[in-house]
Amino acid sequence: MRSVRRAAALVALAVLLAACSATDGPTTPPTSSSDDPAPPATGAATPDATPTSSAAGPTPDAASPGALYLAPGSQAAAAWQAAAGQDKELLARIAQQPQATWIGDWVDAATARDQVAALTAGAVEADATAVLVVYAIPGRDCGLHSAGGVETSEYAAWVETVASGIQGSPIVVLEPDALAQLGDCDGQGDRVGFLAHAARVLDEAGARVYLDAGHSGWHPAAETARRIALVGTEHLAGFALNTSNYQTTADSRAYGEQVSAALGGLRFVVDTSRNGNGSNGEWCNPRGRALGDAPRLVDDGTALDALLWVKAPGESDGACNGGPEAGRWWQEIALELARNAAG
Repeated sequence: MRSVRRAAALVALAVLLAACSATDGPTTPPTSSSDDPAPPATGAATPDATPTSSAAGPTPDAASPGALYLAPGSQAAAAWQAAAGQDKELLARIAQQPQATWIGDWVDAATARDQVAALTAGAVEADATAVLVVYAIPGRDCGLHSAGGVETSEYAAWVETVASGIQGSPIVVLEPDALAQLGDCDGQGDRVGFLAHAARVLDEAGARVYLDAGHSGWHPAAETARRIALVGTEHLAGFALNTSNYQTTADSRAYGEQVSAALGGLRFVVDTSRNGNGSNGEWCNPRGRALGDAPRLVDDGTALDALLWVKAPGESDGACNGGPEAGRWWQEIALELARNAAG
């Protein structure tokens, strides 16, 4: 009976994701927190966020208890299923890894809530942990490749609607780039207040909330800690680093420990999806990068809770360096990332 319920949840999620991919606008979130060319003291241009999109993907019969959830319906899974030969082998290295699902304003709040409900129900049935990204803050990405977000008057209600779909205790990465870009552009409204409210609502719904805090090449650790403290830590499980960026795992962990120490031991997660070759100083579709450490939960006595694939490898950072708009599948870069990791 349990397998039947799980199958039904997976089918529902695949249908919802396919429906989302048929709508206008990004089929999945843009890619975010990427490398700032030469991050000034206040933070600079950042990339866009990336979502997950259509087509059913790998659906293992069962996950190890406590494992991260491999959700169906990703663009990587669709590309992998359509590929052959060496391309298929390379794309499997992406499609068969658990990745975050991005939830944003490219669909209405009720549809986003239903997507969250189907995804988290599937994870509960699999005894696994879903990873979500909430990405709809007003003034998102300061008009760059992932520009957008809901209106300031609508954000609180939007988050409440989305949170009502949560089942179990998923990991939620809250608003990539929002804190690192605080004050960098107009249209942000009460950004600190928005983030604090979202953290509370998502926490009370059962999520483990990690507030996105930029990356190790952006603000000094003390400044990042100060900004997190402005939002408050009562409803945070921790903070997230390197979302959609390329900083190495070693640098991100060292930086995270500094921020954690300044906040009384607050825990953190790191996006390792594309950091296998580190950063070359570019943030938007840089070439020569590689897949990073496999996503997994961590319990090693440090403040690190997990290595995650928050940005979906193979989804574009934006219309730059030959790539399509943010969040669209780019087979060429997907194969490059996998090939470089294999080498």
